[in-house]
Amino acid sequence: MANGDTEILWGWGTPAGKIRADRRAKLIATAAGLKPGMRVLEIGCGTGLFTEKFAKLGAFLLAVDISPDLLKKAQQRSLSAEQVIFKLTKFEDCAINGPFDAIIGSSILHHLDLIPALNKMHELLKPGGRIAFAEPNFMNPQIFITYNFRHFFPEISPDENAFLRWKLAKACSEESFKSIKITPFDWLHPNTPKKLIPAVKKCGSVLEKLPAFCEFAGSLLISAKKS
Repeated sequence: MANGDTEILWGWGTPAGKIRADRRAKLIATAAGLKPGMRVLEIGCGTGLFTEKFAKLGAFLLAVDISPDLLKKAQQRSLSAEQVIFKLTKFEDCAINGPFDAIIGSSILHHLDLIPALNKMHELLKPGGRIAFAEPNFMNPQIFITYNFRHFFPEISPDENAFLRWKLAKACSEESFKSIKITPFDWLHPNTPKKLIPAVKKCGSVLEKLPAFCEFAGSLLISAKKS
């Protein structure tokens, strides 16, 4: 991934992908309540694409990833070291850097061992702290087919996964999180032709509000609070 155009490979570099990335960052930031003065842990920051967007809101970010090659790309963004620190480490090794006002991430929670990860987040958060993530929705037809028949899709790594929102909500509740909210969103595919983007966005905004239909959106926005 790091050797190529990472944003294109991840689907964030196309015209539709850039729109999706901007919206996703805003949703995560709003769900976490990001603002100046907050101390925030971003898990799986990768190339820093979302880190850069989060940093514009003024919070201090500790952005961690396990890939030195991706972190090199992140450091090339030249973000202020007073506001953003990139660190090569596993999320599980972040205890010394806590506590945090918020823990956030994009498409990373499904790579972790969920129950231990949620437990760790609860430990790292200050009282009243929040988690906010955007993750693949297992109910989405494309994701459902891809992950259930992954032998037909060799580009999908073995640890790729997706969530059912009611199971994820149950897991958050069992780890003592409160104010749990998991919302399906995002009908805009990264490969949507530029001319069709306005129409797909308009259609998607309607589908996201319709009961039953909304369950098949491509992503889930997850937020919860430590009491």
